[in-house]
Amino acid sequence: MKPVDEYFIRQKEPYQSIMLYVRDVILHTLPDVEERYSYGVPFYNIRKKPMVYLNILKGKNYVDVAFVQGILIEKEFPILKNHNNRKQVRSIQLKTIEDLDQESFEALLYAAADHARNSKKVWFF
Repeated sequence: MKPVDEYFIRQKEPYQSIMLYVRDVILHTLPDVEERYSYGVPFYNIRKKPMVYLNILKGKNYVDVAFVQGILIEKEFPILKNHNNRKQVRSIQLKTIEDLDQESFEALLYAAADHARNSKKVWFF
């Protein structure tokens, strides 16, 4: 079994269901995305550049869907939040599957993927 699959299996509900749903949307929306297990969490890369990752922050009751270059698209997608004063990463916090509007999320994925494909560097701060 792949490490990323083991990660999902270890998660408690409702986090496991939320993460598997988000994973499914990402993989079906972006056929060229590469799923990797890095830094102890699932990452989704475009052209070897990290685009989005899924995490459960300690002491929080939600899944953090974090966009690596989120600062570049936060005005276009106000659902993205600057949690913990991150310099570049912006994220969506999901407590339930119903918290995610799939159509809006797919548009967000397309925009994030375009930025990842066209950027020279992933981290620019």
